[in-house]
Amino acid sequence: MATATIKAVALITGDAHVKGSLHFIQQPHGPTHVTGRITGLSPGLHGFHIHALGDTTNGCISTGPHYNPLKKYHGAPFHEERHAGDLGNVIAGSDGVADISIKDMQIPLSGSHSILGRAVVVHADPDDLGKGGHELSKTTGNAGARVGCGIIGLQSSV
Repeated sequence: MATATIKAVALITGDAHVKGSLHFIQQPHGPTHVTGRITGLSPGLHGFHIHALGDTTNGCISTGPHYNPLKKYHGAPFHEERHAGDLGNVIAGSDGVADISIKDMQIPLSGSHSILGRAVVVHADPDDLGKGGHELSKTTGNAGARVGCGIIGLQSSV
Protein backbone atom coordinates (compact mmCIF):
# COMPACT_ATOMS: atom_id res chain seq x y z
CA MET A 1 0.00 0.00 0.00
CA ALA A 2 0.92 3.62 -0.35
CA THR A 3 3.24 5.30 2.14
CA ALA A 4 2.51 8.81 0.85
CA THR A 5 -0.51 10.50 -0.68
CA ILE A 6 -0.73 9.64 -4.38
CA LYS A 7 -2.76 11.60 -6.92
CA ALA A 8 -3.92 10.62 -10.39
CA VAL A 9 -6.16 12.08 -13.06
CA ALA A 10 -8.22 10.84 -16.01
CA LEU A 11 -9.62 13.06 -18.76
CA ILE A 12 -12.84 11.57 -20.09
CA THR A 13 -13.76 11.77 -23.77
CA GLY A 14 -16.28 9.80 -25.72
CA ASP A 15 -19.44 9.68 -27.79
CA ALA A 16 -21.18 12.86 -28.87
CA HIS A 17 -20.60 15.45 -26.17
CA VAL A 18 -19.40 13.20 -23.32
CA LYS A 19 -16.40 14.71 -21.54
CA GLY A 20 -15.06 15.29 -18.09
CA SER A 21 -12.22 14.96 -15.64
CA LEU A 22 -11.74 12.71 -12.67
CA HIS A 23 -9.26 13.01 -9.82
CA PHE A 24 -8.02 10.06 -7.78
CA ILE A 25 -6.44 10.60 -4.36
CA GLN A 26 -5.15 7.87 -2.09
CA GLN A 27 -3.98 8.61 1.43
CA PRO A 28 -1.47 6.17 2.97
CA HIS A 29 -3.22 2.85 3.72
CA GLY A 30 -6.62 4.38 2.93
CA PRO A 31 -9.23 4.15 0.20
CA THR A 32 -8.85 5.85 -3.14
CA HIS A 33 -11.22 8.81 -3.41
CA VAL A 34 -12.51 9.46 -6.94
CA THR A 35 -14.02 12.90 -7.57
CA GLY A 36 -14.97 14.79 -10.66
CA ARG A 37 -17.62 15.62 -13.20
CA ILE A 38 -18.75 14.08 -16.47
CA THR A 39 -20.99 16.03 -18.83
CA GLY A 40 -22.95 15.17 -21.95
CA LEU A 41 -24.60 12.02 -20.54
CA SER A 42 -28.25 11.07 -20.90
CA PRO A 43 -30.15 11.65 -17.63
CA GLY A 44 -30.16 8.70 -15.23
CA LEU A 45 -27.85 5.91 -14.10
CA HIS A 46 -24.66 4.95 -15.93
CA GLY A 47 -22.36 2.02 -15.15
CA PHE A 48 -18.95 3.24 -13.95
CA HIS A 49 -15.94 0.93 -13.96
CA ILE A 50 -12.18 0.63 -14.05
CA HIS A 51 -11.22 -1.41 -17.13
CA ALA A 52 -8.08 -3.52 -17.43
CA LEU A 53 -6.26 -1.68 -20.21
CA GLY A 54 -5.14 1.91 -20.63
CA ASP A 55 -5.57 1.62 -24.39
CA THR A 56 -7.88 3.97 -26.29
CA THR A 57 -6.44 3.39 -29.79
CA ASN A 58 -9.87 2.15 -30.94
CA GLY A 59 -11.89 4.35 -28.61
CA CYS A 60 -13.28 3.00 -25.36
CA ILE A 61 -13.67 -0.53 -26.76
CA SER A 62 -9.86 -0.95 -26.56
CA THR A 63 -9.90 -0.67 -22.75
CA GLY A 64 -10.66 -4.39 -22.41
CA PRO A 65 -12.77 -6.02 -19.70
CA HIS A 66 -13.40 -4.76 -16.17
CA TYR A 67 -10.28 -4.73 -14.01
CA ASN A 68 -10.51 -8.06 -12.17
CA PRO A 69 -7.16 -9.18 -10.69
CA LEU A 70 -8.83 -11.60 -8.24
CA LYS A 71 -10.91 -13.37 -10.93
CA LYS A 72 -14.31 -12.74 -9.33
CA TYR A 73 -17.79 -12.29 -10.79
CA HIS A 74 -19.22 -8.82 -11.41
CA GLY A 75 -20.97 -7.18 -8.47
CA ALA A 76 -21.73 -3.97 -6.62
CA PRO A 77 -18.96 -1.95 -4.94
CA PHE A 78 -20.32 -3.02 -1.54
CA HIS A 79 -20.41 -6.76 -2.39
CA GLU A 80 -17.63 -9.14 -1.40
CA GLU A 81 -17.99 -10.86 -4.81
CA ARG A 82 -17.03 -8.16 -7.30
CA HIS A 83 -14.36 -7.13 -9.76
CA ALA A 84 -11.91 -4.64 -8.26
CA GLY A 85 -13.02 -2.24 -11.00
CA ASP A 86 -16.75 -2.46 -10.23
CA LEU A 87 -17.67 1.01 -9.00
CA GLY A 88 -21.44 0.77 -9.51
CA ASN A 89 -23.32 3.65 -11.13
CA VAL A 90 -23.02 7.38 -11.45
CA ILE A 91 -26.15 9.51 -11.79
CA ALA A 92 -26.52 12.19 -14.45
CA GLY A 93 -29.10 14.86 -13.72
CA SER A 94 -31.59 16.26 -16.21
CA ASP A 95 -28.75 18.49 -17.47
CA GLY A 96 -26.64 15.43 -18.38
CA VAL A 97 -24.06 16.16 -15.66
CA ALA A 98 -22.80 13.51 -13.22
CA ASP A 99 -20.90 14.78 -10.17
CA ILE A 100 -18.80 11.95 -8.80
CA SER A 101 -17.50 11.21 -5.31
CA ILE A 102 -16.61 7.56 -4.66
CA LYS A 103 -14.28 6.02 -2.06
CA ASP A 104 -13.09 2.46 -2.63
CA MET A 105 -10.39 0.23 -1.12
CA GLN A 106 -10.01 -2.06 -4.17
CA ILE A 107 -8.63 0.55 -6.59
CA PRO A 108 -5.23 1.52 -5.13
CA LEU A 109 -2.84 3.89 -6.90
CA SER A 110 0.21 1.83 -5.89
CA GLY A 111 1.19 -1.79 -5.35
CA SER A 112 0.52 -4.93 -7.32
CA HIS A 113 -3.16 -4.08 -7.97
CA SER A 114 -2.63 -0.43 -8.88
CA ILE A 115 -5.09 1.12 -11.34
CA LEU A 116 -2.50 3.53 -12.73
CA GLY A 117 -2.26 3.13 -16.49
CA ARG A 118 -5.67 1.49 -16.67
CA ALA A 119 -8.87 3.16 -17.90
CA VAL A 120 -12.03 4.47 -16.29
CA VAL A 121 -15.18 3.90 -18.40
CA VAL A 122 -18.70 5.32 -18.19
CA HIS A 123 -21.42 3.25 -19.85
CA ALA A 124 -24.66 4.13 -21.64
CA ASP A 125 -26.92 2.12 -19.33
CA PRO A 126 -27.28 1.34 -15.62
CA ASP A 127 -25.08 -1.36 -14.10
CA ASP A 128 -27.40 -4.08 -12.70
CA LEU A 129 -24.69 -4.86 -10.11
CA GLY A 130 -24.57 -8.52 -11.13
CA LYS A 131 -28.18 -9.13 -10.04
CA GLY A 132 -30.10 -8.52 -13.29
CA GLY A 133 -30.41 -12.11 -14.46
CA HIS A 134 -29.15 -11.12 -17.94
CA GLU A 135 -26.41 -13.25 -19.50
CA LEU A 136 -24.03 -10.27 -19.13
CA SER A 137 -24.93 -9.51 -15.48
CA LYS A 138 -22.06 -11.53 -13.99
CA THR A 139 -19.41 -10.10 -16.34
CA THR A 140 -20.38 -6.50 -17.19
CA GLY A 141 -23.49 -5.69 -15.19
CA ASN A 142 -25.24 -5.40 -18.58
CA ALA A 143 -24.28 -1.71 -18.57
CA GLY A 144 -24.34 -1.31 -22.35
CA ALA A 145 -22.10 0.66 -24.65
CA ARG A 146 -19.02 2.55 -23.52
CA VAL A 147 -19.87 6.22 -23.99
CA GLY A 148 -16.79 7.76 -22.37
CA CYS A 149 -13.38 6.77 -21.07
CA GLY A 150 -9.99 8.04 -20.00
CA ILE A 151 -6.61 6.65 -19.01
CA ILE A 152 -5.65 6.99 -15.34
CA GLY A 153 -2.27 8.69 -15.01
CA LEU A 154 -0.14 10.08 -12.21
CA GLN A 155 -0.85 13.71 -11.42
CA SER A 156 1.87 16.22 -10.72
CA SER A 157 2.38 17.08 -7.07
CA VAL A 158 2.97 20.72 -7.96
